[in-house]
Amino acid sequence: MPDLATFITGLPKAELHLHIEGSLEPELMFALAQRNGVAIPFASVEEVRAAYSFTRLQDFLDIYYQGANVLLTREDFRDLAIAYFDRAAADGVVHAEIMFDPQTHLARGVAFETVITGLLDGIADAGARHGMSAALILCFLRHLDEADAFATLAAAQPWLDRIAAVGLDSSELGHPPEKFARVFAAARAAGLRLVAHAGEEGPPDYVYQALDVLGIDRLDHGNRSLEDPVLTARLARTGMTLTVCPLSNLKLCVVDAMADHPIDRMLREGLRATINSDDPAYFGGYVAANYQAAAEARALSRADLALLARNSFLGSFLPDETVAAHLATLDAYVAAQ
Repeated sequence: MPDLATFITGLPKAELHLHIEGSLEPELMFALAQRNGVAIPFASVEEVRAAYSFTRLQDFLDIYYQGANVLLTREDFRDLAIAYFDRAAADGVVHAEIMFDPQTHLARGVAFETVITGLLDGIADAGARHGMSAALILCFLRHLDEADAFATLAAAQPWLDRIAAVGLDSSELGHPPEKFARVFAAARAAGLRLVAHAGEEGPPDYVYQALDVLGIDRLDHGNRSLEDPVLTARLARTGMTLTVCPLSNLKLCVVDAMADHPIDRMLREGLRATINSDDPAYFGGYVAANYQAAAEARALSRADLALLARNSFLGSFLPDETVAAHLATLDAYVAAQ
């Protein structure tokens, strides 16, 4: 029987909660800064890593947006995506649904076309070299206003056939989901799926809003849903997928210690929980490291880990026949161990 790390890496899995800008490793940040002649407020890779000490979401976002300044060209976004997909493939990811934040780049004068063509180049490379599939999720920054979100959706119009969903990220507190009800309705009318961050720092009421006002298809994070037994039962009954990010939760103090993480409780409550890496360059690990940390801290069994991987396919936006094929591969892998 393989050891736990080998078993986790070998599990075929999907990643459903990954911010591509959050996969910008310090080494690539420095390389792109040099290539593009961009000044960054750090003298070394070690100084960047030392700055990754967060007490709340906003502390992380401040450095996250600084790092994004080095991303200027189609080649930059391609290189960023390729670096992520290489790491994901090594972790057993066979499908990824990656979020990107066009407003971060539009505000710096980087065209929407530059961003998305670079990411699509990276997706094509992942398919050719790793046999991976991938989809894009356009996220609105919730600290900006509705008009800015509508302008971003308008900029995306020529590319909507290459975008699977829209999402909602950035600073949660003080920016409830209902703030974006109309732009989410417009995205739904355009044929896009809907996801939203809710219940990370925000209260269970934000999860209710994401469900009832936005009409989401998938819930990003959702940890604080467990504070409300009625909400928890509803999520379980409806089969709503939660994209949980253990190392992110630890780094941003959503939990005080990994030993306090509720991932096993989520499974016991019948929630369709998944494990993902969120912003792995900033939070200390890609998807396999998140599985490993959760497994060790919460004594997850191999059956639990296989269930989490199964949930990742069930919660994806892949066609049913593709999901069935991935589940068959997963079952064969588990049976062989």
